[in-house]
Amino acid sequence: MTSAMQVLERSVVVFSQNYLPLCRVNIKRAIVLLVTNKAEPLGFSAEGGSQIRSPSLILDVPKHIRLKIASSERMWKVPPVNRREVLRRDHHSCQYCGSTKRLTLDHVIPRSKGGMHTWNNVVIACERCNSQKGDRTPSQAGMPLRTQPKAPVHPAISFAEQFWIDMQANLE
Repeated sequence: MTSAMQVLERSVVVFSQNYLPLCRVNIKRAIVLLVTNKAEPLGFSAEGGSQIRSPSLILDVPKHIRLKIASSERMWKVPPVNRREVLRRDHHSCQYCGSTKRLTLDHVIPRSKGGMHTWNNVVIACERCNSQKGDRTPSQAGMPLRTQPKAPVHPAISFAEQFWIDMQANLE
């Protein structure tokens, strides 16, 4: 038997009108979208849903809902290349050694060698690694990057990619 608190902790995947996964919302938000007729349950998600009961209503809340209204999502721009955004992208850790202490910005291809201040050329490095690398490329310094730097993507796109990866894993 599932307790009321366990049901309220569940989440629901929201799809756009075009059936693209947008985000995951808590079950309370899903109920509001369903009751106000802004969303509809998706047929393939009947299994594993939750049943919510009130004195006047019994509502089946599925694992997936589809918006009936056009999502008026504001335009999303790639954020500027600055310390805060690069720290967020690199998960507050040095891209050479993994340290989380005394972090600085590092240009993968040094600016003195023609490197630009772009998302593909800026990473977070601890002071030690940054000074050890100096005015060289990672291959010249023998310091490989843990991940390749790239510009952030729209949150809905990254959610959709992860959703489909998870769906594929569940099918296997």
